[in-house]
Amino acid sequence: MSTATLTPAETAQPAKPRSYALRDSMTMLRRNLKRLQRYPSLTITIVVMPIVMLLLFVYVFGGALGTGIGTGADRGDYTNYVVPGIILMAVTSGAITTAISVCTDMTEGIVKRFRTMSVSRGSILTGHVFASVIQVAVILVLVTGVSFAVGFRPDASPVEWLAATGLLLFLSFGLSWVSAAMGIGAKTVEAASNAPMPLTFLPFLGSAVVTPESMPTGLRWFAEYQPFTPINETLRGLLLGTEIGNDGWIALAWCTALAAIGYLWSRSAFNRETTR
Repeated sequence: MSTATLTPAETAQPAKPRSYALRDSMTMLRRNLKRLQRYPSLTITIVVMPIVMLLLFVYVFGGALGTGIGTGADRGDYTNYVVPGIILMAVTSGAITTAISVCTDMTEGIVKRFRTMSVSRGSILTGHVFASVIQVAVILVLVTGVSFAVGFRPDASPVEWLAATGLLLFLSFGLSWVSAAMGIGAKTVEAASNAPMPLTFLPFLGSAVVTPESMPTGLRWFAEYQPFTPINETLRGLLLGTEIGNDGWIALAWCTALAAIGYLWSRSAFNRETTR
């Protein structure tokens, strides 16, 4: 029988043992990391954006906004307040690369070639997601280093730093799956790069740069109940010793929900696109 007449179900690869799926995932991870090394411009762009926002809020708006959060006009106090939000923005910015890289693979035909090979289908998206998480880890180191240079002075213990890092990487993991789904659905790379942009600026509609209490009623309600506010407050509490309360559990619940929704959405979209 000619393969041209086979149905998608007939041409589907049989399920592979977990060891082979893990091996294929590691291969795809190395592939995506090498691509990031060869094309560093996108990573540089994503690093530059939160750094520019950090410098803008510290040196241009720091004095005025410091009064608004109840710390007086002390620029140093406001720097400590805003840096966790900027670090959170760096994580959300990293999601853009996942959407772009997935869309590139989908539109340039490499996924169709993978389907003709003995490659675990799940490993293709897994490689993109974990490469994005590693990229975000590098970005966090750079942005945090600049934050220290402009006056950020946390009092976190090593355990609190570890917890904060784990929370940020967990968030990156969830957002990467969501962005992978956006990349699959995008028809062009340009559309893929724009799709996750609302995620990048959503932290600013929370408690990233000012307290929600200073906002109008409707916006304050949104700021208090959107996912990035409890994540930001948990990060601020871990790094600066402020009250966390229930925000820690809520932050973990939001990260888990993003990861689960993104995973199911991206796998469903990927299966639909690759069986057409």
